[in-house]
Amino acid sequence: MIRLRPGPPATVADLHRAQQLAGLLRGELERVRAAAVAWRNGLGGLLVALVGFSLIRGRTDVTTLAAGWGALVGVLLLAALAAGVAGALALLRAAHGRLTVTPVAALPPVPLGDHLEAVAAVRSLRMGVGLVLLCTALLVAAVGVTWYAPARPATAAVSSPAVGSLPSAR
Repeated sequence: MIRLRPGPPATVADLHRAQQLAGLLRGELERVRAAAVAWRNGLGGLLVALVGFSLIRGRTDVTTLAAGWGALVGVLLLAALAAGVAGALALLRAAHGRLTVTPVAALPPVPLGDHLEAVAAVRSLRMGVGLVLLCTALLVAAVGVTWYAPARPATAAVSSPAVGSLPSAR
């Protein structure tokens, strides 16, 4: 049979540690939200710099690429768009919380609920950062393909001389 007995009385160090832990838990969600807003703004600025200011440019017309390479650029850009949207949504989730209403009966006690929300916000923040960096890598890859992919072969010139041209000397 197991008997439970009171433990030793708390020391001053134990009480200070409990106060520190309670203080950290009280401000945890606000710190995570502030970090998420900062990351959202920073990564948004990175994407604006890449896309808006055209710091990287490839060919302006993908129809000049060899067969299949234009489709690859399209797939890379579509994947970049999907990763960017998913990353932006994850960063917004981290910065502002879920877009749901929790029934009052299902609400956990305040310190526990805030801690669970902070953990979920950090998870969303990490996912958002990763997805935005993936989006950036896919954009760079798409531009790289437009730079380095082989060009479409030029069509053969018509053998008849153009009007007004001089006959070639043989």
